[in-house]
Amino acid sequence: MRLLFLGAGGTGGYFGGRAAQAGADVTFLVREPRAARLREQGLRIKSPLGDATLHPKLATQQTLQGTYDVVVLSCKAYDLASAIDAIRPAVGPDTAVLPIMNGVLQYDVLDREFEPHRVLGGLCQINATLGPDGEVVHLGKHANIVFGERAGPARSERCVALEQALAGGEYVSRLSEDIHQDMWEKYVMLTTLAAATCLMRGSIGQIASTDDGIDILKSLLQESQAVAAASGHAVRPEADAFVQNLISDRTQPMTASMFRDLRQGLPVEADHIVGDMVHRAHTLGVDATYLRVAYSHLQVYQAQRAAAAG
Repeated sequence: MRLLFLGAGGTGGYFGGRAAQAGADVTFLVREPRAARLREQGLRIKSPLGDATLHPKLATQQTLQGTYDVVVLSCKAYDLASAIDAIRPAVGPDTAVLPIMNGVLQYDVLDREFEPHRVLGGLCQINATLGPDGEVVHLGKHANIVFGERAGPARSERCVALEQALAGGEYVSRLSEDIHQDMWEKYVMLTTLAAATCLMRGSIGQIASTDDGIDILKSLLQESQAVAAASGHAVRPEADAFVQNLISDRTQPMTASMFRDLRQGLPVEADHIVGDMVHRAHTLGVDATYLRVAYSHLQVYQAQRAAAAG
């Protein structure tokens, strides 16, 4: 199975690199400056699970040839349009597109561009970023990639083949029996963490340590869970218990990647994550008071960035 990973940043670089390290046929589609650095230095992974330096197959938009069996998208939502343009030549009649992006709004766009039957459901759970010298830095030991069919039999021929192709890497790879449910449970958790840490400018533990922090965290979680339930994907008890324990931990150092981006003055996925949850709440008649406050805060940040850019 020929796999094309769009980009070799923290997320795509880690999962694609580890898959290649385990023997999968992986090509990275990258911009020329990134390709030049990878040709010179290799794809370097720094991780508690073991460091690695790989020399993977590379393609740029100028050199991309032929179609692939699976194209993996790990881009940020604000780069989705350019990502679609980049991968379009690699998508043939039998190609599956696998987004491992945050949220669920991307499926409306990808379905329009490539037709629903070509688009798998997917998510990843990892804390990874690019270091100052272009290395992939994996923070912690957590690295999961989950994928599955959004319609039809879960164990389709292409998903079983992908399961085999991704086997053996330094991550947990899982073929989901209910990918919609898995995606919504991650979306609920991510929205809660992003809304809270961006609004409060601190870690979950720092927020939980304030007088009303745990109540605020639980309110954000309850609002997000209510949207999921109204959308037909009520969070399962084990997923709820996991997040409840997380947000009640006064020593928890976790922050959302959106907060880390915001703190550096970078673009954020505010509209795609918190904003989308707020819009869905409005459409479904679900109260989202706390989420609305968090989203307004993020909109102010985005307006300030836009004004500063001229």
